[in-house]
This record gives sequence, structure tokens and C-alpha cells, in this order.
Amino acid sequence: MDKKIEKKGFGWLKIALIIAAVGLVGFVGQNMYKNAGVSKLNVEMNRILVDTIHKGVFQEFIPITGVVEPIKTVFIDAVEGGRIEEIYVEDGAMLSKGQKIMQLSNPNLQLNYLQSEGQIMNQINTLENLKLTREQQSLNLREQALDVEYRIDLLSKRTARNKSLFSDDVIAKVDFEETQDEYEHLLRRKKLLAEVIRKDSMSQVMQENQLETSVDLMRRNLNISKQSLENLLVRSPIDGQLSGMDSEIGELITQGGRIAQLDDLRNFKVRGRIDEFYITRIFLNQKGSFVLGGATYDLEIKKIYPDVRNGVFEVDMVFTSKIPPTIKRGQTVSVKLALSAETEALLVAKGGFYQTTGGNWVYVIDPTTNTAIKRDIRVGRQNPSFYEVTQGLQAGDIVITSSYDNFGDKDELVLK
Repeated sequence: MDKKIEKKGFGWLKIALIIAAVGLVGFVGQNMYKNAGVSKLNVEMNRILVDTIHKGVFQEFIPITGVVEPIKTVFIDAVEGGRIEEIYVEDGAMLSKGQKIMQLSNPNLQLNYLQSEGQIMNQINTLENLKLTREQQSLNLREQALDVEYRIDLLSKRTARNKSLFSDDVIAKVDFEETQDEYEHLLRRKKLLAEVIRKDSMSQVMQENQLETSVDLMRRNLNISKQSLENLLVRSPIDGQLSGMDSEIGELITQGGRIAQLDDLRNFKVRGRIDEFYITRIFLNQKGSFVLGGATYDLEIKKIYPDVRNGVFEVDMVFTSKIPPTIKRGQTVSVKLALSAETEALLVAKGGFYQTTGGNWVYVIDPTTNTAIKRDIRVGRQNPSFYEVTQGLQAGDIVITSSYDNFGDKDELVLK
């Protein structure tokens, strides 16, 4: 027989399940619509570095390594070669100008000096004798002139008397003419002697000048030879600290050989090495500074070396105010060399993000949703600590500064 089947209605459990399913589908659909085209990536917060954009004083600078050197170094070379007979000071000693360092001996130089001294003295004596001879000759000429003057005076009177006697026919004509001819001869001789004396005087002046010049030259040569002997005693040319002297008694030092060096420790400079990339941005009087013992010391570029070797060039920097009291020659310091003036700017800390984005965009964190959204920015200058932000960010923004290598090209990061 037929059995009657009763129609069952919807139970409350089924209704609840249907409602929940519809709600889930709606939520998923809403999220899919909202996030359509947005790629996301979950990121652990403890694996990233962040920085808050802030306004601050920005200065473009580069760190360079500098070596402390004396402001003045004098090299001591052997002016004359010789054997070391005695050493008066030790390496590292503080010396005063003129203080003895070592005594050299050079027998050949000493012998040559004695020989030169003897030769020069002989030549000086010869020149002095020649000078005396010239003076004697000049005196003889003057004596002859005086004698002629005397004879002219006598014959002048005799000629006058003979003329009177001849006119009175007391003496023969021939006697008168002989006296007159002798008188005229003496007048001509007087004139000739005057010319000889004049030329002799001129010649004597010239020869005396030449002799004096020759004697003076010989004396200077003798003084030079004497100075060469004195150079065998090596002295300190300035006040300073002696270094680099490793010679021993008995050692032979060649002429021009390096003996040691003296460092003027009253002042110091810093020799810095800079990458050639910055060569067009380095100028005289450019400022720098370094910190030592908790204090900051200011420097200024005073010399730029044009040679570029192994990709770097060098500069000399001097202290513009105080000098560290404990600074030592050869000490290494890290110098902050300014490339621009101080200005106010938006700053973001340097980090690995720049290698991925080139400073064109960053991930900006939204603290309310714990997400980081990609945002286009622009950066300008940089220093070892910060980038200057010129567009796209404002003070208070929080950005991820660590490397983006593991984020791919995601538009949004979900921070866990």
C-alpha cells in the first residue's frame, strides 16, 4: 500500500549555514573587488629597518682618512761624503738649531784643502808682487817726468841767456841752436812722458781692478774649500725631533746620501687621501673636522696634490684653531670633509633600499593598518648618514630603509 511522505521545511541550522555562506562570499567578493590589481607580501617587522622622516640640518660631506704629519720636515743629507768618526745624538732626540749630530772625516778633502790653500796663497803673493812692480814702474815714470821738468827749467833759462848773447854776437850761432834744440827736445819728451803716464795710470787702474777681482775670487774659492771641511761636522738646521738616523760609527756616507730627517713638532698637518671621483669638488680653504678624545678639531685644505695614483689624490690640511695636545706624528684620524654649506632639509637615513629603488620610491608604513605602501619620491644630495628628500615625503612619515631585495615588485607589504 502506498505510504504518505510528509514535506520537510528548512531548519534553523540550515538557515544559519546559508546566511554564513552568503556573508563569507560577500566578504571575499568585497575584498577581491577592493584589492583588485594590488600585489601583497607578508613581512616580519623584526626583519626590517625603519626611519621617520624629519627636518634637520643637512651638509654634504665625505669621510676621508688622514695621517698626521709635522707641518715642516727637513731632510739632512751629507753635503760632503766621509767616514763617521763620532755620533753626538740618538735617533728620536729633540735638537736645537746648530746642535751637533755627527762628525765625518775625509782625508782627501782635507789634503785637497791644504793643497788649494797653498796654491791660492802663492797666487795671491804673485799678484801682490805684480801689483808692487806696477807701482814701482809708475813711480819711475813720475821720477823721469820730474827730471825732464827740472832740465826744461834749466834749459829755458840757458836758452834765454844764449839768445841774448847770440844777438850781441858773444856766442856762435851753433851754440845757440844746440841749446834751443835740446830745449825743444825736452818739451817733446815732457809731452810724451805725460801721455805715457796717463796711459800707464789707466792701465794700472784696470790691472789693479783685475788683480783685486782675481784675489777676491781666489779667496772665495778658499772659503768654499774651508766650508766643505766644515760641512764634515753635521749640525741640526732647525729645532725639531730627529728621526730616521740608523748610521753607525765607521760607516761611510756618500756625498748626497740621506743621514736623517728633522720634524718641526711645533705644529702639525693632516695628509688626506680622497677618491678621484671628488677631484672637481675639492678646493683650497675647504673645511674639515675630526673628533679626538671627545673634542672636535677644525681643519682647512692648504695644498692639493694634482697627481692621481691608484684612483686617489692627496691634500694637506692644517689646523685652523687649536691642536690636539696628545696628537702624534703618524697618527691616523677620520676627517669629515665638507662639500657644501649647512642647510635645512627633509632627511631620511641611508639604507639598503637605495640600491633597489635608486631613490625613486620607498615603502611608507601606515601604522593604523600595519601595512607599507609603495610611494614615488625623489632624493637629492647625500652624505654618509642621510639622503636629502626633495619630493614625495613629509616630516613624520615612516619608511622602510632596509634592503628591498626580498620584496620583489610588491605594491603593498603586510607587516606581521
